[in-house]
Amino acid sequence: MKRFNTKIIYYFMGLLLLCNGGFIMLSALFSWIYQDGVTKQLSFTGVFVLLLGVLLMFVTKKHQKEIKKRDGYLIVTLGWLVMVFSGMLPYLFTGAIPGFTNAFFESMSGYTTTGATILRDIESLPEGVLFWRSITNWIGGMGFIVLAVAILPLLGIGGMQLFAAEAPGPSADKLHPRITDTAKRLWYIYFGYTVACTLFMNLAGMSFFDAINHGLTSVSTGGFSTKNLSMAYWNNNPIVQYICMIFMFLGGTNFVLSYYAFKGKFLNVIRDHEFRFYFLLICAVSIIAGLIILFRADVAMSAYHPMVFGETESSFRHALFQVISVVTTTGFVSADFSSWTPFLTIVFFGLMFVGGSAGSTSGGVKVVRHLLMIKNGILEFKRALHPNAIIPVRYNGRTIQEPIIYNILGFFIIYMLMFIIGSLVLGMLGLDFESAVSGAASALGNVGPALGVLNPLASFDVLPELGKWWCAFLMLLGRLELFTVLILFTPYFWKRA
Repeated sequence: MKRFNTKIIYYFMGLLLLCNGGFIMLSALFSWIYQDGVTKQLSFTGVFVLLLGVLLMFVTKKHQKEIKKRDGYLIVTLGWLVMVFSGMLPYLFTGAIPGFTNAFFESMSGYTTTGATILRDIESLPEGVLFWRSITNWIGGMGFIVLAVAILPLLGIGGMQLFAAEAPGPSADKLHPRITDTAKRLWYIYFGYTVACTLFMNLAGMSFFDAINHGLTSVSTGGFSTKNLSMAYWNNNPIVQYICMIFMFLGGTNFVLSYYAFKGKFLNVIRDHEFRFYFLLICAVSIIAGLIILFRADVAMSAYHPMVFGETESSFRHALFQVISVVTTTGFVSADFSSWTPFLTIVFFGLMFVGGSAGSTSGGVKVVRHLLMIKNGILEFKRALHPNAIIPVRYNGRTIQEPIIYNILGFFIIYMLMFIIGSLVLGMLGLDFESAVSGAASALGNVGPALGVLNPLASFDVLPELGKWWCAFLMLLGRLELFTVLILFTPYFWKRA
């Protein structure tokens, strides 16, 4: 019995290359419109990737139209790597990012929506390359696998295994019985949010180019900006930052809830335990941070621009912006939160482990996992007093089965283990304690900015070459939620069934 359907795997890689090539050609169009001097290079790259995709699909067109679970895991991980490797070509062919390692890091950071960058002067890049950076965030935000699942009916292929591998979280909510219709509805909402964000930012004072780029990277919670100062460039335009906050928040919310809201089922949104915890956590931490900024005059120097932080509105705006940005793992920066007193530094470090909601574009552990672990921990006190009683964990009015609880606990243990190993490796490579620990947490959680030498004012270019490859691996591991990648390193995955 064959372990893998290799032809369908290669066919799928070709399909992904075809999609990637199309988006590169779109970047070439922007390059031509803005006459930035790299239109030929981007066009050549796009054609090359397109032809490679067509070739792979043509060679493997006679394949068995069946995807098993093992095939699904391979397709997701290999597909992500194929997109990352092909996505680094625009950087190399245009000369925007010299060096294979740097180009790979930037591409991985883009597709995993981490938002960490090795660039020191972003504004010097051609418009076509800047747009391509933003597109990588947008593709990775919802997951290009979901896009492929949406068009699989045209190929006569079932995609349930892929959707399960792409979204292995505990949430089992579906918008429609057919998985392909689910993916389509998710993309409609995602695309609609992107258009709305772009429109509102443009009306608020952003140029169209900046607006479309930040529309792509806000909804995807990716964090790539067209400015060296990130969103601090618009510190004198609070409306732009408020719009960005709204769409970062929506991007970090379960998209199923957005669907319910559009259908007028607002009670489903309000009653959702994860959403309430997510919303209240952001509000509580923002209020605390805002009060500290308001009453600490020395915190004024932590902004990118020399502005007065003692004012109530600006204090709470920057606090709220940074809390939403870190919790949703977006990575946008309006100020250097790493210098907002030691207490707030620790708070923001802790927020790197929260993550957004399940079914969102955010990375991290996810709020629902924390919530279920807390619920289960509290019930352990009752179980200690009543050892013979059956006391199940309940979530949104439903009983959560024990295997799901075990899966969440196992996920969290492995997550923390990988965080510790990640910190040790960065420490061995020469980073100080604060930088190593926060760098590992940021990469694994797809957060973006960290602390120490990797603070919001800095670039990840300070990492040694091996450190960049290690952080790129942690980004991929975190984005695909550990199991999808780590299962490939187990011997029984490769054994014949």
